Amino acid sequence: MIWHLIGAIFAGLGAAGIGLLLRKVSGKRLPRWIIPALGGLGMLGYQIQTEYSWYEHKRSLLPESARVVQAEQDAMFWRPWTYLFPMTTAFSVVDEQGMTVQEQDGEKRVEFLLYRFEKQAQDSVSHQTWLMNCATRETLPLAGESRQPQLDALRRLTAEAPLYRAVCVETD
Repeated sequence: MIWHLIGAIFAGLGAAGIGLLLRKVSGKRLPRWIIPALGGLGMLGYQIQTEYSWYEHKRSLLPESARVVQAEQDAMFWRPWTYLFPMTTAFSVVDEQGMTVQEQDGEKRVEFLLYRFEKQAQDSVSHQTWLMNCATRETLPLAGESRQPQLDALRRLTAEAPLYRAVCVETD
């Protein structure tokens, strides 16, 4: 967080320096307010670039075996540009190496960890162990160390769902 603040300050100083240089080159025909205006635009531009590159940066830090199964994009009224270009604010990942495959009664069942990354003031990562029955495309979370199934959270996925494809189809 402190590094983003330092980066924004230096981006603002650099852009203000460009404004000062433009004012000098123009023989002081440009108004004085060009310097702080460009400084503010430099800081804003740095912040926007940082926010939009968050998703790609986090993805680049994941291991090769991690597969993104869901990405959420959002628009916010205090960031009006996100209505034109929505920003990725969260995504879910399955680590293919951490899957446990079991055959039971002729049905394939896969236990896996689902990680969720959220962009907030302080980035957060949460994870939950899930169990998926590949034959019925049903998935449910497993709670605690004892991995007790939470039957009230049972959901059925479509055959095209990225989570189903990552866990069942591409592990064959």
